[in-house]
Amino acid sequence: MEHRHLVLLRELRDRGSVAAVAEAGFRTASAVSQQLRSAERDLGVALVRPHGRGVRLTDEALLLADAASDVETALERAQARLDEFRGAVAGRVRLAALPSAAEYLVPLVLAALADEPIDIELDDVDVSEEDFAQLATDYDVVVGHTMRARPPRRQGLSVQPVVREPLDVVVGAGHRWSRRRTLRPAEVIREPWIAPPRGYPFRTLVDTIERVTGERADVRHEVRDNRVVEALVVAGEGIALLPRFTTRPRADVRLLQLRDIDSARLVVAMSRRDRAERAVVRRVVAELQRAGAQVARERA
Repeated sequence: MEHRHLVLLRELRDRGSVAAVAEAGFRTASAVSQQLRSAERDLGVALVRPHGRGVRLTDEALLLADAASDVETALERAQARLDEFRGAVAGRVRLAALPSAAEYLVPLVLAALADEPIDIELDDVDVSEEDFAQLATDYDVVVGHTMRARPPRRQGLSVQPVVREPLDVVVGAGHRWSRRRTLRPAEVIREPWIAPPRGYPFRTLVDTIERVTGERADVRHEVRDNRVVEALVVAGEGIALLPRFTTRPRADVRLLQLRDIDSARLVVAMSRRDRAERAVVRRVVAELQRAGAQVARERA
């Protein structure tokens, strides 16, 4: 049983197709298919079966894909112990982070690691909550967010909390609520809304307000970018939800606390289980958590 065959099955499970595995590994699809046939000969079992225009892993292959994660995790854990014993925590970390959290977390992390031999390769991403987990296939650490109170469990992933950040209701300076400090769900539900598309955590909070009040929100615009949201609020197009730590003070908007409902998002760091064992990845995640704690103290 060769390690490379186990890794191939894990890649096929995570990426979903031979073409995706080939693209990620800078190979041709025929080369990946050939390696699959070689793995079947060596292991003595069928690993894939036709499914539509592609293939699907057999039960035996899924079992071996899970075993690949266990093997890689054990190897990375052993390497991490050796690196830490030698004082050699170094390497490159591919980091994907949603912009509204990267803005206050990443600069602090880079400053903390400036004198260490750790190279962070940053990519900003803004996808739906469920899609953040899929990014862990290609990145060492993925900073995403959820409206759940605790980190969600993801098969094959290590999910660590970074910081809880309140979401506030934002209104224009000329709005009738501009002198208020707090609002209740029953009040905000009847206003026109600017919200992200369904599947994004901020929209999940709007859905929660609908369930609590038993009324339907009037969502006038579906917008992902927080700066565009601010501009539409100022223009009087509706109210919205924005994260407290990155919404800059400005004269033409007001942030109001939403009462009687859990309105905080949880920012999390996700890694594939084997990558999470790497000493350099653990170092970066620890600094993300320290940065989150610092920001929470300063801006709460």
